[in-house]
Amino acid sequence: MTARIINGTRIGKEIREEVCADVLRLKNSGVIPGLAAVLVGNHPASHIYIRNKIKACDSLGVFSKLVHLPEDTTTTQLLQCVSDLNHQDSLHGILVQLPLPNHIDEAAILFAIDPAKDVDGLHPLNAGNLALGHAGLRPCTPSGVIEILLRERISVKGAHVVVIGRSNLVGKPLGLLLLQQHATVTLCHSRTKNLGKITQTGDILVAAVGYPGLVTADLVKPGAVVIDVGINRVDDKLVGDVDYEPVLKKASLLTPVPGGVGPMTIAC
Repeated sequence: MTARIINGTRIGKEIREEVCADVLRLKNSGVIPGLAAVLVGNHPASHIYIRNKIKACDSLGVFSKLVHLPEDTTTTQLLQCVSDLNHQDSLHGILVQLPLPNHIDEAAILFAIDPAKDVDGLHPLNAGNLALGHAGLRPCTPSGVIEILLRERISVKGAHVVVIGRSNLVGKPLGLLLLQQHATVTLCHSRTKNLGKITQTGDILVAAVGYPGLVTADLVKPGAVVIDVGINRVDDKLVGDVDYEPVLKKASLLTPVPGGVGPMTIAC
């Protein structure tokens, strides 16, 4: 068995074409969508994501504003920056790229973003709406994973989905989104005992921990769908959380890194 590789770049292109049509309709009604992206410091992966988001905005006709602040920016200074962006009517969305430097109070920053402009869906109001099943803005990467499953017509209803990772950015919201699709969800993490015994029962396995090569072939159920959310730089090469070549021979479908979930995050 050799897995079929899921082309996230192609699916992301489909979504961007749909967004482009929406942007055109907004412009015809006199509204130019605007996104502010805030980057603090020089985290390498964050630079990649921000660059791709700005590039995507430009290609879609969305106005984008990059605010790049130095590594030693204080919580107070960043709060003022977010407040200024909240009050700019030309900006409809704000994202503060994570992770932030350790000395910054991340929770305070996320709480300060106007919930209506919180395109990452991390404000407590949006997180609460997600948990309760109400409408609201959703985190981009989990939304991208759901889009992959739906657009590839992968059966989620009633399936056992094992998610490795419980972060507020990916693991937790993805678990909730999967429940809304009627999946049976197991969230695993660094303290999960007998991880392999659990992952081997997953019809769908999602790796989202940021640890290169964590998911080896012996952790995968034969014929499972494997979604690799990880993005890690090893020897100046981007790799995921999945031991790619061995898992490719055991899974039925697999997302590559790069070219899998990454383009979906940008598109969503």
